[in-house]
Amino acid sequence: MEIWINPACSKCRSAISLLDAEGADYTVRRYLEDVPSKDEIREVLDRLGLEPWDITRTQEAAAKELGLKEWARDAATRDRWIAALAEHPKLIQRPIITAEDGTAVVARTEEAVRDALSR
Repeated sequence: MEIWINPACSKCRSAISLLDAEGADYTVRRYLEDVPSKDEIREVLDRLGLEPWDITRTQEAAAKELGLKEWARDAATRDRWIAALAEHPKLIQRPIITAEDGTAVVARTEEAVRDALSR
């Protein structure tokens, strides 16, 4: 199990606390420092069953600068979204936990963290 975190994020710290309390075996990836490649983002999206716009933090300054709210959300623009996430990792929703069964969850709630633990 791996968790992508930003240590400054309270949701990330809460997820880590719950994983620790449950004795989970996991690896921390500080994705702002260890930036995921486009291929890693594609893999996580596949595991999540989501599209890149589903995990994009559209209120971030970089999102506004790029005009993401105006970008199309379709197959033709999918790679453009993935490239934006790789170039601006702060846009990636957090925390993301990749579960042992090959799936992943955006673990912003205690329920989502527990869901990842149960997989």
